[in-house]
Amino acid sequence: MVRQRVEETLIEVKDRLITAFVEDHTSHEVAFSYSLGVFITALPSLGTGLLVFIALAFLFDRISKIALFASVVVLNPVVKWGVYGASYSLGRLILGPVPGVTFSRADVSLSAGPDILVRLWLGNLILAIIFAVVGYFVALRVVNEFRRRVHSDDHPDTAFPTEPATDE
Repeated sequence: MVRQRVEETLIEVKDRLITAFVEDHTSHEVAFSYSLGVFITALPSLGTGLLVFIALAFLFDRISKIALFASVVVLNPVVKWGVYGASYSLGRLILGPVPGVTFSRADVSLSAGPDILVRLWLGNLILAIIFAVVGYFVALRVVNEFRRRVHSDDHPDTAFPTEPATDE
């Protein structure tokens, strides 16, 4: 009796997760939402990215809120330090080193700040675009594969949109 109840509960949870994951969005909308979230999260926004997410979710019905917020899991605060380091290195590679700034000197003046930030932002923008493009294709593949598996398991109560919904 307890085992049957646990199995029924697990099935119900699985069905609700499937419904929550797919929402009413096409695969492309979910992938775009995730990609947009990755782009915003990769930028050095000092925590304001969450406010942008909330505004986008409120303003646009076709954005998958779950996919948008899922990007935070991938580019979490621990990972972002590595992204910032790579961003500065990429910006430095493109624009060259900042005059008077070396890794061996600890006496960097504040006047070097704007040059350092330009390199950080340039590298970060390039990486954010790369992450967003890769994220789009990865998310698209994951969503399509997920939906294919759900369809093969015969979940008749889970309908997936195939075309973008039109506002009525």
